[in-house]
Amino acid sequence: MIDCEKKRLWNGFWQISDPKIWIASTIPMAVGAAIAYSHQGSFNWYWFLVGVAAIYLLEIGKNAINEYIDYLSGVDRFVTPEKRTPFSGGKKTIIDGKLTLKENLIIGVITVLAGSLLGLYIVLNREFLVLWIGLAGVFFALFYSLPPFKFAYRGIGEIVVGFTFGPLITTGTYLVQTHTISAEVLIASLPLGLIIANVLWINQYPDYEADLKGGKMNGVVRLGREKGVIVFAALFALAYLVLLTLTLMSGNVFWLLPFISIPLAVKAIKVARKHFDNIPKLIEANAKTIQIYQLTGLTMMAAVLLPLLIG
Repeated sequence: MIDCEKKRLWNGFWQISDPKIWIASTIPMAVGAAIAYSHQGSFNWYWFLVGVAAIYLLEIGKNAINEYIDYLSGVDRFVTPEKRTPFSGGKKTIIDGKLTLKENLIIGVITVLAGSLLGLYIVLNREFLVLWIGLAGVFFALFYSLPPFKFAYRGIGEIVVGFTFGPLITTGTYLVQTHTISAEVLIASLPLGLIIANVLWINQYPDYEADLKGGKMNGVVRLGREKGVIVFAALFALAYLVLLTLTLMSGNVFWLLPFISIPLAVKAIKVARKHFDNIPKLIEANAKTIQIYQLTGLTMMAAVLLPLLIG
């Protein structure tokens, strides 16, 4: 009986942790680290890995707290079976009976605290200025769903996600390595933020009715699904525009490498425009947006490292 309970808790923890989505934070860390290496010619693996652990813990905490709030508000309970997709509906730990409400909250508190302590360790022993980035990260992790701010429920969750997984994580990683922040890393962080915000944006479509019923007034609920496709296309366009600007400013033509994902973006937009109210067919746009984010991260790393290999 005890073994069954431990197995349930472990399975629930693994489900709320959802390691497959850690790619969202791994990519900006990797890009920030690559730029740091290109600028100073050295790399500290120890402090990078401590930072990785801190960010993963905060991400788990955000997931657990969001799961707790979304269940209480009803948005997870209101998602009908035909609208459930691998990209939406929360982590489903409470719905699936893997964790209780209280267990989700406890996991959220413990992991946010552990991530914060690791961040403080970095501040005290490596780079004090990362304190402000860390505080912002903890603040957004906690109040993405929690009152009084409830960013995800007030139409600015997409901005919070874009800012966190773009500028905060990318420049924070760079700062820990180099003890400074450069214009290049700041600009390079913006396409990542825009595209990860777009991942969240398109993933809100399957939950539209449930979010509306539960009072989760995110951007898609506020605009409507059809008008929301305009924002979906605009975020992609802005990301590529920033990359073009970075290319012109730096003189590094390899910053154009992420443009190889443009056909995927065009396809995702076409699918979203045609099937914004047909969830089974819209899933293709969800999947392609994630692929674009991954491909953008990999090609941005290549853009930074290739000049070193060549020259």
